[in-house]
Amino acid sequence: MKAPSMTEGVALAGIEFAAGLIDGMLDAVWLIDAANLRVVAANAAAGALMGADASSLCGREIVELCATPEDLFFWGEAASGLTQEIESETWLRRFDGITIPVKRRISRVSMGPAHDLFVVVLHDSSERRRVEDELEERIEELAATLESTADGVLVTDIAGNIRSFNQTFAALWGLPPELLRRRDDDAIMDAMARAVTDPSAYMHRVAANEDTEVREVVDTVTLLSGRVLQRVMLPQMSHGRVVGRVHSYRDISERLEAIHRIETLSSTDALTGLPNRRVLADRVDFSIAMAQREGTPFALLFANLDRFKHVNDTLGHEFGDRVLMEVAERLKACLRQVDTVTRLGGDEFVMLVHQADALGAESAARRILEAMHRPFTHGGMSFVVTCSLGIVLYPRDGAGLDELVRRADDAMQEVKSAGRASYRFHRSCEVPGQDGGPRSRLRLDNAMRQALVEGHFRLHYQPQVDMNTGKVLGAEALIRWHDPELGNISPGEFIPVAEQSGFIVPIGDWVLRQAVHQAAQWYRQGRGLVVSINVSAVQFHRAGFVDRVASALHAAGLPAGMLELELTESILIQDAQEALLRLQALSDLGVKLAIDDFGTGYSSLGYLKRFPIDRLKIDRSFVRGLPGDESDVGIVNAIVNLGRALHLEIVAEGVETEDQRQFLMRTGCEQYQGFLFAPALDSRSFEAKLDPENPPAGL
Repeated sequence: MKAPSMTEGVALAGIEFAAGLIDGMLDAVWLIDAANLRVVAANAAAGALMGADASSLCGREIVELCATPEDLFFWGEAASGLTQEIESETWLRRFDGITIPVKRRISRVSMGPAHDLFVVVLHDSSERRRVEDELEERIEELAATLESTADGVLVTDIAGNIRSFNQTFAALWGLPPELLRRRDDDAIMDAMARAVTDPSAYMHRVAANEDTEVREVVDTVTLLSGRVLQRVMLPQMSHGRVVGRVHSYRDISERLEAIHRIETLSSTDALTGLPNRRVLADRVDFSIAMAQREGTPFALLFANLDRFKHVNDTLGHEFGDRVLMEVAERLKACLRQVDTVTRLGGDEFVMLVHQADALGAESAARRILEAMHRPFTHGGMSFVVTCSLGIVLYPRDGAGLDELVRRADDAMQEVKSAGRASYRFHRSCEVPGQDGGPRSRLRLDNAMRQALVEGHFRLHYQPQVDMNTGKVLGAEALIRWHDPELGNISPGEFIPVAEQSGFIVPIGDWVLRQAVHQAAQWYRQGRGLVVSINVSAVQFHRAGFVDRVASALHAAGLPAGMLELELTESILIQDAQEALLRLQALSDLGVKLAIDDFGTGYSSLGYLKRFPIDRLKIDRSFVRGLPGDESDVGIVNAIVNLGRALHLEIVAEGVETEDQRQFLMRTGCEQYQGFLFAPALDSRSFEAKLDPENPPAGL
């Protein structure tokens, strides 16, 4: 055996020395001959790393231990002298075939002339890799969770710079993808500000919230897209200090809409959309508080459709529902915006009329009745559905909603019993100083009968004046009643009771005879005054009415042309064919016919053209606002133009000022009556008004 040369000996000695050094190192170390790339020494840690005895590594070629193509490439370059050292992450194949991650550092060390070693230091990275993989997996799970949440999430640092966000956030705010790819914080924040309905208020809140370090902030943001976002801002904490903020955005638009729908369903009638009884109760409570503070009354009107069951039975419930919806619209059109129309159920409606006295409530009731006379249509067929109305006033008829509704219902039922299609006040205050209910009505009815027998009724006459000349052309006869016990009782108080009991017919006949008798006296005096009397619906439709008119004219010797009968539009619309026959019979007698309070309700122009009407009387409610009220001006002009087209005379009621008279004269109205000339007067005072220089004896 040849002894090693001195050079080889030095190298071997150096290797043995190096092997002794690496045995004490904790990391695995290989010594590899640079000339042949074989392991010449390995420490115990290297053996443990490879899963074998360290001595089993010695003499092995390094390529046997390579686990990756990159390692083979490296050692190939090392053998060529191209690579001197490297520090890298790689994989190592153990003797049991398992590959493990290691951190490797390779250095080339000279052991003598032409003899170099590679010192390979290996550190097992398995645990670090496991921790890193677990951390990466958790980060991926967190990112997936962030993207899977229904909320939009934006994370900013303490200075307000964007650190992260999810796609839901971008979608909620409608941020364009190119803007997100740029990751331009200022541009994103500016786009968010431009997306809200009130950018100034939004930016003010953002600035205020940036000053908040630890507390939770919850608010809402309304976007121009219509979305409403709820924002919850929480501080992001790390090691006990605030490092940023987490903004969570949730689209609550559907929830708010659902809440709105629930509130709507709980407060409105599902069919008509009108407020229900709960809303009515709230508004009545408010009206009561206002009335108690300001001393102003209000009215409730209880409406029930007449014979509505017949509509459902003959035309079906679907069409009945359409009628109810149309009724709701008509009722709303009859009242002011501040008033309330509610549906209690079925065909029952209650109207709250704010700050209304008896006159205001009556005016609303008349508008409603006339609106209901407009025909409904079905399959080319037209028909009318009327309604009956009961009226109560606060505070005289009740202290709360239940009591008021109950009494209004009672009044409505009285209308039903009396023939429907009309209105009636609750009777509790029809007679001053009397309690409500049947007892007071009975007393009033009895007092009326006694008054007729004992002559307590009397007629007053309001002059009807030529608009241009100022000459008195006629007079309207108005009934008055002074009772020895009850005092003065207005027609508005006792006429409804008379209509209900049917006693209106004897009263009406008395008025007819008295007015015709007075007209005959004036006629014989050469005055030539036409006397007008009001005719109730009950009186007009009672059999024999035309004969009684003819008998009164004959008994007094009055030419029929000196008598005028004033009828309301509702009388003419109800059973129009029968009304036409009676009107024609009266016209054949020569009696003049007028429509009273024209314009307060609905008139079929077709019927109006067919009826033998001579005059239209403009209701005082349209005259009151002249000439300043544009609505009244338009209505009066329309009535006058209609009268001209139908060749009818026009009389205006309730004229109280010279400005009103001047306006009416310019429109073409021929006559007027009202306080401007004179109130209703007894016959002697009336004659004195006609002849101021020669008053009747005794005046």
